[in-house]
Amino acid sequence: MPTSSLADLPIRRLTRRDLRDCADLSADRGWPREEHKWGLLLSAGQGYGIDDPDGGLVTACVVTEYGPHGRPDLAAIGMVLVAERHARQGVGRRLMRHVVAEMGTTPLTLHATPNGRPLYEELGFKATGRAEMLRGRFTPGGTTPQVATRAATAEDISALLRLDGAVFGSDRTHLITRLPAFADQLRVAEENGRITGYAAAWPNMDTQVVGPLIARDTETAKALITSVAAHSERPLRTDIDVRHTELLAWAQERGLASASFNTVMTYGIGELPGDWSRRFAPLTIAAG
Repeated sequence: MPTSSLADLPIRRLTRRDLRDCADLSADRGWPREEHKWGLLLSAGQGYGIDDPDGGLVTACVVTEYGPHGRPDLAAIGMVLVAERHARQGVGRRLMRHVVAEMGTTPLTLHATPNGRPLYEELGFKATGRAEMLRGRFTPGGTTPQVATRAATAEDISALLRLDGAVFGSDRTHLITRLPAFADQLRVAEENGRITGYAAAWPNMDTQVVGPLIARDTETAKALITSVAAHSERPLRTDIDVRHTELLAWAQERGLASASFNTVMTYGIGELPGDWSRRFAPLTIAAG
């Protein structure tokens, strides 16, 4: 399709009815289909895309807003994809410009791959951090963290929301309340009846993704990963903020190997809100 024709195709909002086409677009670019993740993002966030007259999608992305409903104080952009047959024709740039304009003055964040970073820098995004993806089979060993963990219950949700809001720096109720249905595991760390951290583990192809991972300190984060691994037969995958050097080294000693790095970028804000020292891993890099 000529570039001029691509420029004439309208950008529209996507819904869960577009899930299969979004998964097809992932597969077209050599990514896993990730239908489970697409389903969450299209439910909790807002998708944008361009229909291909020949079927499927030319391009797509998802924006997840945080904060008060109708007045978000942060939005994360993720799953930015362009079909291989339409690559390098400016359609991804057009979609991103549209999304940035749609969000107005709302601060934005995203995790950029090395290939995507130049486009985001061109649009005004600034690098503010890095995340390292680790994956592999977790092998217990060494000193076991002396932190009590257990499966979360429905009665814990209010406390999880309070903790998550304080650490993330914005209200994520619409995501966190979906975790019990989305994740295979939702576990909490507890001391004297007070929740000091939590972790979810959810299925993604042949792995269990550990995220969100929020904890009072590194020992609590270690305990949560250990407890998740003990209740899973799959390899683990997680994306850890590189500032958590002790946790990264410990995880690698336990069998999780470095797979890739992503750059955390922001637009309209200097640093992400919240407390990074207790924010170890995101639910998914597609949602900030």
